[in-house]
Amino acid sequence: MSTGYHVAVVGATGAVGTKMIEMLERTTLPIQTIRLLASKRSAGKTLVFNNQPIVIEELTPDSFEGIDIALFSAGGGISKVYAPEAVKRGAVVIDNTSHFRMNPEVPLVVPEVNAHALARHKGIIANPNCSTIQMMVALEPIRQKVGLKRLIVSTYQAVSGAGAKALAELAQESADLLAGKQPEELNPEILPAGSDKKHYPIAFNALPQIDVFAEDDYTYEEWKMINETKKIMEDETIQVAATCVRIPVFSGHSESVYIETADHADVAAVKQWISEAPGAVLQDDPSQQIYPQALNSVGKTETFVGRIRKDLDVANGLHLWVVSDNLLKGAAWNSVQIAETLHQQGLVHV
Repeated sequence: MSTGYHVAVVGATGAVGTKMIEMLERTTLPIQTIRLLASKRSAGKTLVFNNQPIVIEELTPDSFEGIDIALFSAGGGISKVYAPEAVKRGAVVIDNTSHFRMNPEVPLVVPEVNAHALARHKGIIANPNCSTIQMMVALEPIRQKVGLKRLIVSTYQAVSGAGAKALAELAQESADLLAGKQPEELNPEILPAGSDKKHYPIAFNALPQIDVFAEDDYTYEEWKMINETKKIMEDETIQVAATCVRIPVFSGHSESVYIETADHADVAAVKQWISEAPGAVLQDDPSQQIYPQALNSVGKTETFVGRIRKDLDVANGLHLWVVSDNLLKGAAWNSVQIAETLHQQGLVHV
C-alpha cells in the first residue's frame, strides 16, 4: 500500500456519520479514497470531504468492493446485514452500533484502554457505547495503578445521543414552554425511547430512562455500561451499577462516577495519573471553580475529568466527574482512533 486506504462510511448522512467524515479529515490515517454510503433516499446527494464534493451512494453488498476499512453507524439492523458482507469482500469493519459489542468473537475497543484486543479481530471491531467510552478513559489510569473493585455511575446524557429528531424535539419543546405552553400541551414523540409505549418532554426535564427497560428493571443503556465495562477491562469481578439519565443538553455527556479501588489511592496521585493518561484532560481546581462542563466539551476529542475527591465513609472510595463530546469521543472519534490503531499495528489487510 503506497498511497493510502480505501475507506467507506455507512450511515454517512446521520449525526455520527457526518462526524466520522469530519474526524477522517483530521486523522493521521492515510486515505486514498472515501466512499459515502446511505439509504436510497440519500443517494445522489453530496457531502464534502477535504473540500471535495463526494456523491453519496446507496448501500448495497457490492458497495464494499475494494474497500479496506468500513466505518458503520446506521443502526444495528444495517450492521447485522452488511458488516459480514463488507468482511467477505476484504474490508475491516468498525461498527458503532450495539449489535456486535457483546459477541465474544468481536473485540470491543477503546484505544487508550485495550488496543491490544485488536489483534484478535476477525474482520469486525465494535465501538463501545458512548457513555462507557468516556468512563473507561477516565478510570483506566486508576485501574492500572491500584485496581478497581466497584463502580457506580450516574449519567447525565445529552439529547444528541438519541439522534437528530430528538434534538429537534428538544428545541421545539423549549421554544413552546418559553412561549407559555404548559407541559401537558406538548406532544413528545421520541424520548425517552422512540420504541417504548409512552413519551415524555425532555425540555426543562430529566428522564431516568435511556432505551427500554430490560432485566431487573435496568434499561438496556444501563446494561450496556455494566457489561461493556467488564469486557473492555477484561475483568468479570468488577462490580458495576449504572443509572442513565437524559437531560436537556444538546451535546456532551456528563457522568458522576463513584469507585472503590483495590488498593489505597491518594487523591493527588489520582489527579497526576489522569493528567498523564492518553486521551484524558484533568480539569480540577475547586478553589477557582474549574471542573469539566458539557458545553465546553463540544467539538473536542478528549475526555475531561474533575471533582476528584475521597469518599468520606469508605477508605478506598473516590468520586469523579467525567465529561466528553458523545458524538466525537463517544462515537466518531473513537471509531477513527480504532482505524488509526489498526494501521499502526499493521492489522488492516489490503
